Amino acid sequence: MSLYGNPRCSDCGIRSRAVCARCDEVELQILEAAKFYRRYEAGRRIAWAGDEMNFVGSVVSGIATISQSMDDGRVQMVGLLLPSDFIGHPGRAITPYTIIAASNVTLCCFRRLQFERLIKDMPHISGRLLEMKFDELEAARQWMIVLGRKTARERVASLLFSVARREISFSLMPATRNVRIDLPLTREAMSEYLGLTLETVSRQINRLGREGIIALDKKRRIIIPDLARLNAETGGNLVSA
Repeated sequence: MSLYGNPRCSDCGIRSRAVCARCDEVELQILEAAKFYRRYEAGRRIAWAGDEMNFVGSVVSGIATISQSMDDGRVQMVGLLLPSDFIGHPGRAITPYTIIAASNVTLCCFRRLQFERLIKDMPHISGRLLEMKFDELEAARQWMIVLGRKTARERVASLLFSVARREISFSLMPATRNVRIDLPLTREAMSEYLGLTLETVSRQINRLGREGIIALDKKRRIIIPDLARLNAETGGNLVSA
C-alpha cells in the first residue's frame, strides 16, 4: 500500500458517478482538503473481516473482491467493487467482510469520523450515498437471480457483461462494438464468485470464444465484438450500471 499526490476532483474519472457526484464547487473544495489516496497492489488486503476501518472511500481504478468466511473455514465471495463504488460504512467502525484488491486498486479516501461529520453538513453527499446504497441493494437482489436461476453459461456471460458495461460507462467515447476489457479476476476467482467449478468457467469462456461472442486476447483481456449479442446470452434481469 502506498500514498501519493492528489489529483483535483474536477479531473477525476469517477467524478460523475461517485459519492461526490452531486457536490457543488464549495463542497468539492472541502472534499479536496480532506481526501487522501491509497493504492493497493493486486492480491493485497484492503480490510479483514472484523477489522476496524478508520477510513471510507471510493474506488478510483481497479477492482476489489468482497468475501466472507464461514465457521468451518470456507470462503464465499459475495461481491465486487468496481470504479466509483463506495467502501466502508459511515457510523459503523467494524467491517463484516474481507476486501482484497483483485487488480491494482486506487482508493480516494476520507477518515471515517471526519466523513461522518461531512455528510451531516453536506446533503448532496448523504443523498447520493443513500442513492448508491439503494442501487447496491437492488443489484444484490438481481445477482441472487444470476446465482440461483441462471445456467453456467448465463452466469459467465452476466459477469463479463457487467464488467464491460461499467467500463463503457466511464469511457469518453462509449461504444457497443469491439469493447475491450481487462478482466482482473482469475478464472478461479470467477468460479468462486459465480458458484461454479473452475473447469466449468473455463469451458464456458472457451465456448463463448469459439462462437465468436467474445474473443480472447492475451491472458485476461477480452474483446466483445457486439455487446448486445453478449447481453442476449445473460438471460436478462441485469440492473443497469
